[in-house]
Amino acid sequence: MKTVILSNLLLLAAGGALAADPLARYEHDSFDTGKGKLAIYFFGHASLMMTWGTIVVYVDPVTEHADYARLPKAGLVLVTHEHFDHLDAKAIAAVSKKDTRIVLNRSSRDQLGKGDALANGDSAEVHGIAIRAVPAYNTTPGRDKFHPHTGRDNGYVLTIGSQKVYIAGDTEDIPEMAELKNVDIAFLPMNQPYTMTPAQIVHCVEMIKPKVLYPYHYGDTDTNELVKLMRDVKGTELRIRKMK
Repeated sequence: MKTVILSNLLLLAAGGALAADPLARYEHDSFDTGKGKLAIYFFGHASLMMTWGTIVVYVDPVTEHADYARLPKAGLVLVTHEHFDHLDAKAIAAVSKKDTRIVLNRSSRDQLGKGDALANGDSAEVHGIAIRAVPAYNTTPGRDKFHPHTGRDNGYVLTIGSQKVYIAGDTEDIPEMAELKNVDIAFLPMNQPYTMTPAQIVHCVEMIKPKVLYPYHYGDTDTNELVKLMRDVKGTELRIRKMK
């Protein structure tokens, strides 16, 4: 009986901690930027949150993956493209405050009706974070209907202190990735037919050579296949976090 009571008390305590801290349920990693800690929270699919000092950054926030009304307000929101699983006006409204900056591609800007649109190759700086929009598109024949090679969609390269973070958006292993240099952290999507196979992810790693790789947007793709393929790849640490 004592064991049962203790177990119940532990469960209640854990539930209370989760209720007190809405971020406690999410995995997160931290990195030293030389100018403070960068913490990255993994919500689900393509939705991420980063904190750097007092600055909170959301990437493709979508209501399905978090209770954004309970989360910290944003200094910056990034949207890669206008598909429903990346652009969610309700989630953006929930994290926005008076001075929140929204950076997005032109098509998303047209749908949302606000924000700063960046085209591929454009740059901006928000709250000390350097942002560069880079191409994101499909290359496999027949899949360009998802993400066309027209400059419509964005990936982003963020420079946060000493850390360079590449958020690829929905893309395949496009040749423009070979131009990316000194990437510390890379988020690469793995979910055919919309994005990449594990083998394509490895090709990206060979081009980009990031220090840390996070597959994301991976849906039901077996991440164990990527683990096997990455065993012989040197210089990049593969980290798999819960993104469902």
